[in-house]
Amino acid sequence: LVIGLATGVTVLIGRQFGARQEEMLAHTIKSAAKMFAVIAVILTAVYMVALKPIIKMKQTPDEAVEEAESYLFICAVGIIFIVGYNLLSSIWMGLGNTRTPLIFIAIACFVNIVLDVVLVKGFDMGAVGAAIATTLAQAVSFISAIIHMSRGDMGFKNKKKGDKGKNNLIPQIVKIGSPVAIQNVLVGVSFLFITAIINKMSLEASAAAGVVEKLFGFFIMPAVSFSSAFSTISAQNIGAGNDKRALKSMYTGIIMSLIPSIVITLFCVFKGELFTQIFSKDQKVIELASLYLKSYILDCIVVCFVFCMNGYFNGCGYSWFSMVHSLIATFAFRIPLSSIFSKLENTSLYIVGWAAPLSTVVSLILCCVFMIYITRKSKRKEKLDTTT
Repeated sequence: LVIGLATGVTVLIGRQFGARQEEMLAHTIKSAAKMFAVIAVILTAVYMVALKPIIKMKQTPDEAVEEAESYLFICAVGIIFIVGYNLLSSIWMGLGNTRTPLIFIAIACFVNIVLDVVLVKGFDMGAVGAAIATTLAQAVSFISAIIHMSRGDMGFKNKKKGDKGKNNLIPQIVKIGSPVAIQNVLVGVSFLFITAIINKMSLEASAAAGVVEKLFGFFIMPAVSFSSAFSTISAQNIGAGNDKRALKSMYTGIIMSLIPSIVITLFCVFKGELFTQIFSKDQKVIELASLYLKSYILDCIVVCFVFCMNGYFNGCGYSWFSMVHSLIATFAFRIPLSSIFSKLENTSLYIVGWAAPLSTVVSLILCCVFMIYITRKSKRKEKLDTTT
């Protein structure tokens, strides 16, 4: 939800920065700060109330319920830091500054790793220690970013004139970001269903799926990163009236994200156990996770196309389409396929894992069709303008 709405901030700031609308930039940042402060309070309250139902919905094994509750409760305390950091990051991204968010993410990672070692390994605090480490790391990162932003140059002049009637840009942020937010929330909910489906298979299968989800979240970072980058680049170029350069950047992003993704995929298909054994000592879990990863990891290649195309669509203001194709692929294909594959005779996690890349292929087909449509539409408009 937060990342989706933050996309609205990034795109709006990117367009204004590209068009050199510095006065509007300042208003956008102020509006976003108010909006995200309210979101942080609401999300924390909702999360606290929904904590136990979420755990029950996921059909968490009985042995894990107590630690899951403790983990999620402590993480809920850190929601305000997650929301705040995502806002700051979206502002920097919109201005084309990706180095500064990297610095503060690096700080969070360092603090998280050190505290994980101390609390989980040193004091044997288990899931509670991991949650405390995560929350404190987020707090350190957010507070450091706030201090830096309050002291540093944002890259544009904050003009004071013309405040009246222009200080509320929340509707524009919501218009751009809400489709992505809705998409993220519903896709997140879909993963609850998929987790529940796998949890029914066995405790080992549940643990194996958890291992693979962690690995996959890391492996798709090239596609996610380039998608975010090209949302900004698209928005800035469109704001500057350079639509062709925005499209060219999308193709560049696909190629750049494909290179590491292909290497990762090949490695996981043939030597996946080298990764899965990092997260577990249980040989059964390692074997099941490696099996699941062999089919699931193919999604890593397909998402390079889909994510970068989404970044372009979002930058162009077509964030609603990113939502539509994602929900069709997830709810009409991925969840049903996961359920069907899990119930087949002599099924395995390898078979269930195919649901991910197959459903993403559906998204890719829809994206290609839409890309052809908007390209032809743009050419017709350009021809009409030339004729006029």
